[in-house]
Order: sequence, then C-alpha cells, then structure tokens
Amino acid sequence: MKNLVIIPTYNERENIANIIPAIRTFLPVVDILVVDDNSPDKTQDVVREIQKKDPHVHLLGRKGKEGLGKAYIAGFKWGLDKGFEGLCEMDADFSHRPEDLVKILEALKTADFVVGSRWVPGGGTANWSLSRKIISRGGSFYARQILRYPLRDWTGGFNAWKAGTLKKIGLDLVRSEGYSFQIELKYRALKSGLDGREIPIRFEDRRAGQSKMSSGIVFEALRRVWSMRGLDTPPQ
Repeated sequence: MKNLVIIPTYNERENIANIIPAIRTFLPVVDILVVDDNSPDKTQDVVREIQKKDPHVHLLGRKGKEGLGKAYIAGFKWGLDKGFEGLCEMDADFSHRPEDLVKILEALKTADFVVGSRWVPGGGTANWSLSRKIISRGGSFYARQILRYPLRDWTGGFNAWKAGTLKKIGLDLVRSEGYSFQIELKYRALKSGLDGREIPIRFEDRRAGQSKMSSGIVFEALRRVWSMRGLDTPPQ
C-alpha cells in the first residue's frame, strides 16, 4: 500500500525535527505530511530544511490555528488527491511511538481502519497520573455505552484509514474537533458497516513542548457524544 503519515503541528519545532528521523528508523520511505497551522515558532522552516534531504516529506501550511479536526481533514483531502491508499494520524510529540506505526500500517492491509489502542491487552500508557487514566478510560467507556459499538479506545488519535474508508465516511460531514473528532470518525466508520481493528500501543507523555489537551476539552467532547447518535452517513 502507498501510505501517508499525517502529523498536525502547532509550535512543534523541536519535536518535528526529531520525530521524522525517528519514523525513518522504522519506515525509511513512507510519505509524511506535516499540516502546520502557521506556528509562531516557525515549525514550517524546520520542515522545509528536512525536505531538502527527504523528498518523501511534505508540508501543508495553513493560514492560522483552526483546530485538530480541520487540520486532519485538510491532510486527508490532500492525501486522497495524491492517490494515497492508507492515511495515518500521528502526533508530533512522541506520545505516539514510531515503532507502533509499523504494526498499525501492517494491520491496515486487512482492515478498513485501525485504532492504535491503549485499552486492549498489550496496550498501555507511561507516566500517567491516576486521574488522567480515569478520564481517558472513563471517556472511552462512556462513548462505548452511548454509541453501542465495542471499541475499547474511542478517544485515541493514533489511527489509520484506508482511502476508501474516508471516502465512505464523508469527510465534509464531519463537524467535531479534538477528542470528539476522533470519536466521530470511528463512529461514522462503524455506522457505515466498515471493519475496524484495535492494535495495542503504548502511549507516552510528550518529550517537549506544552500539551494542548485539558480536562475541559475532554468533557466537552463527551458532551457531544450524545448528538452523534443521530449523525447522517453518506448514501451507500
């Protein structure tokens, strides 16, 4: 499969300089698209320097900070236009380990979409507080009960999608951001009758920079779960 790894960034200058070489250790020729929201720290300049030596690194610069969901939608559409068969979401901050990317893309060969899961056997987290674990696991449990599909990790963002899956979901119908964006994509895929597989990953704290996630964002996402049950899906 012709795969594309999509990495959204906002002030990730230090991390992006390290995560791309780390990915290359495990996947020497996979294409990587950095979707940057005009980072004040000049993340884009770092990517342009990397591009001089690596033709498989691409940059999609946007005018300003519009949110994670819109960044991924832009990246998905870019990848679909370029003919990529598999498209994977990945954070720049090393919370998603490059070594786990290998097995996610391998699993995508025989599934419509793949969820890098913290909450299946073999998965887990590193250096998380008890309260953070409760919020994350509780959020996925809550979504599972409301949406009535047996995924274990609804809120995680280390996911891969076949091109046909994204087309069937209907990207222009997606309205959510942040945690709820990840939930909505998975729900739309499952509601469309597509086959999802959970692969265990180990989620680690970011190595540099400031986290953009907060408990407020999580609770807002969970509030939106109720409205998802009435979502339309594209005509099949």
